[in-house]
Amino acid sequence: MARLNVNPTRMELRSLKNRLATAIRGHKLLKDKADETIRQFMIYIKENKRLREEIESEVTLSLKNFLLATAANGRDVVEEAVAMPSRKVKLKCSTKNIMSVAAPSIEIEESLSTDLYPYSFISVSGELDDSLARLSSLLTKLVRLAEVEKTCNMLAAEIEKNRRRVNALEYVMIPELEETIKYIKMKLDENERGNTVRLMKIKDILRGEK
Repeated sequence: MARLNVNPTRMELRSLKNRLATAIRGHKLLKDKADETIRQFMIYIKENKRLREEIESEVTLSLKNFLLATAANGRDVVEEAVAMPSRKVKLKCSTKNIMSVAAPSIEIEESLSTDLYPYSFISVSGELDDSLARLSSLLTKLVRLAEVEKTCNMLAAEIEKNRRRVNALEYVMIPELEETIKYIKMKLDENERGNTVRLMKIKDILRGEK
């Protein structure tokens, strides 16, 4: 086991004991943080999965209705019917703190026109209405999905960073400190025994001189 290159003195021993206590506290705090970060990560992973499934289902139905509308009305009619947007959307981006991670927070600011459907109901079939209504309702979920996916990526990076720190403390720093403390104690004990032996020899010599 590797140890630190230090002088085996009592002052150094006290310093290393303080460092070891700090390292052990830091290891526990990082471990607790890592566990909570993983818990938060799993919550976002589950939400990500749910949103993806919901969005894919809605998009599939919307495309089905859109194809039916195209077949019933003709491609040119459908393209002309949806050429003008019915809303203006702004995204307000900020951040929120999740386990020291500045995760994204996105708010939707939108202004609707007087009519959700920018075309005449007489000119197209109801399938196009259904398709546009479904797609329109997906905006909030799509923005939330983007927010959740980015948060998942950031939390995953934080988990990996914490893992490296925990491992560095657990498998490198703490063992090195413990081994060095053990070495210094051994050296101090050796010095103590050596001093005791020398004192005994001096006493024997002094007794002999008497």
